[in-house]
Amino acid sequence: MANELFAPPEYWKLTPEEKKVICNGMGPKGYGLLVPDTMYGLDVSEAGNIHDFMYLIGHTIEDKEAADRTFLNNMLRIIEAKSKLWILKYIRRRRALTYYIAVKDFGGPAFWSGKNKPEEMGKAK
Repeated sequence: MANELFAPPEYWKLTPEEKKVICNGMGPKGYGLLVPDTMYGLDVSEAGNIHDFMYLIGHTIEDKEAADRTFLNNMLRIIEAKSKLWILKYIRRRRALTYYIAVKDFGGPAFWSGKNKPEEMGKAK
């Protein structure tokens, strides 16, 4: 499954320890019960981990938008590969779309966190 998901090449080179520091699956850190790693029994946390990594390395609004699109695409790939019943596939796709809309509309603070620090403001040219 991992090879079927899209991620920057650097993501696949992370050690388990690095991944644990950078990534936390679905939702913001500490909100696991509010935003579960599963969609009706299907683990989609790897899509969230890749999204976390892409937010970390991104620097522009275009990077955020690419990370959000990749997040949706990866969730749909997992759902397509692992859902046998059409009803589960349907409701999981709906949930994936909800997660995507949430990060697209409300993920800005998470993406921009720690970027454009005052000491770096004069360096960008």
